[in-house]
Amino acid sequence: MLWRSLDGPPLEREFRFHPTRKWRADFAHLPSRTLIEIEGGIWVRGRHTTPRGFTADAEKYLEAALAGWRVLRLVDRQLTPAVVGRIVDLCSGA
Repeated sequence: MLWRSLDGPPLEREFRFHPTRKWRADFAHLPSRTLIEIEGGIWVRGRHTTPRGFTADAEKYLEAALAGWRVLRLVDRQLTPAVVGRIVDLCSGA
């Protein structure tokens, strides 16, 4: 909703960016080749903060970057109009 309220360009949800792995990005802006990942559970020892989960995420993000994707990782405290507005500008080519 925040993205739309800032007139962000269309995003693909749960976008599968890798040709053989089942990895998905939370959101993707295809024209700018930008993947947006919202890292959840960081305050409650969720999957992203365990050694296994962190390692799996690092592999996923490395493969995305090597395939030419820009990967933006956000935590809940970054989901503000100021931060999201900057990402909207980036994806819009402003």
